[in-house]
Amino acid sequence: MTDGQSSAGAAAFASRDFRLYQAARALVIMGAEAQSVAVAWQVYQITHSALDLGYTGLALFLPGLLFLLPSGHVADRFDRRRVIMICYTLQMLCTSLLFWFSFTGLHRVLPIYVVLFLIGSGRSFSGPASTAMVPQLVPKDHFVNAVTWGATIFQFANILGPAVGGLLFTFPMAALGLGRLNGASIVFLFTLITLAGFLILIGQLSIRPGRMEKKATSIETILAGVHYVWNTKLLLGSISLDLFVVLLGGAVALMPIFADSVLHTGPRGLGLLRAAPAVGAMAVSVWLSFHPTRRRAGTRMFICVGIFGAATVLFGLSRNLIFSLATLVVIGGSDMVSVVIRSSLLQLATPPEMRGRVSAVNSLFLGASNEFGEFESGVTAQWLGPVRAVVLGGIGSLMVTGLWTVLFPALRNADELSADSLLPAEILQAEQEPVD
Repeated sequence: MTDGQSSAGAAAFASRDFRLYQAARALVIMGAEAQSVAVAWQVYQITHSALDLGYTGLALFLPGLLFLLPSGHVADRFDRRRVIMICYTLQMLCTSLLFWFSFTGLHRVLPIYVVLFLIGSGRSFSGPASTAMVPQLVPKDHFVNAVTWGATIFQFANILGPAVGGLLFTFPMAALGLGRLNGASIVFLFTLITLAGFLILIGQLSIRPGRMEKKATSIETILAGVHYVWNTKLLLGSISLDLFVVLLGGAVALMPIFADSVLHTGPRGLGLLRAAPAVGAMAVSVWLSFHPTRRRAGTRMFICVGIFGAATVLFGLSRNLIFSLATLVVIGGSDMVSVVIRSSLLQLATPPEMRGRVSAVNSLFLGASNEFGEFESGVTAQWLGPVRAVVLGGIGSLMVTGLWTVLFPALRNADELSADSLLPAEILQAEQEPVD
């Protein structure tokens, strides 16, 4: 098997650090997703405004924009494991504040936005460090398998997290004599427990990546990730495609409105809607773990992105909860194929010493498509109504997909997911030259 080639099955789990890291991720993602359900429902119940709901995404996105350059530089210059632990300690403090707001009956959204901004700040630094650390947890031959299983675990946690959040939010704590500990507050307490578990598991990792970038700090080294992505059209096309398709086609931010006003269900229904894409994504990711993409990766990615856009249109038109859940399952499944391919491209087409800075650029685009996409969805829903906003967004996703197949032929023609196939020729040559 050549370096970087996919290996099927569960080969990545042979590495102890990979097992610990993925267990930690499962915990923290469950907590974060449960928390997002509670925050979204709490903000919507306070304001009943799609625009105010969109501001939650904006508050999470802005730190990624502000800290783009320093976060990538920190990931390459300092121990990535230590960076992650510091950032999630900040997350615990922020969740403690959200718990206090809910427990004391706060009915203002501004303090919530401030805490979300701080959470986004922690994520802007932990995201690049986490992504750049994954290739060091497994042998090179198992990397694509590790990416696929990482996506599977991510989606598994995405299924449980919103469902747990919805159930805890509506759980009758008064029957247990804990009347004040109900609604959002019990969800935030659950998130605090998962964050504590995450920090304990990450602290047990044996890997100590240390400093990857050996050059002195300068404007050139800080901007190296931006320059590399801009000059590597394969990465630029992949990252920008995800940005515009999810920015236009994302319907997650509007799910509280669909649950309340369109489909006429409550917090439990919201939990099901939030979990449905993860069901499809997890099923597809398990399939990919045993049947990895070996050829025509670019073409397959574009096909699945097109399916994502079409299913988004159908979700916007649906008035039936079961059909809506089915379309969301398709959305999650089609997106998973492109997620695995894009994640593999990001790491395999990037030199190890630059992965933190390149991952920071990707994190900004990912945040723009997700968190800023929530703000965009809130604005368009305020102007056009939620149904028109989702339908037009899905149509826009389809148009972008078609345009990108023309603008980025290198992405369309990407074939094997391996470093030998994806790294620029000059970098491969430099890596193969003997060191004096």
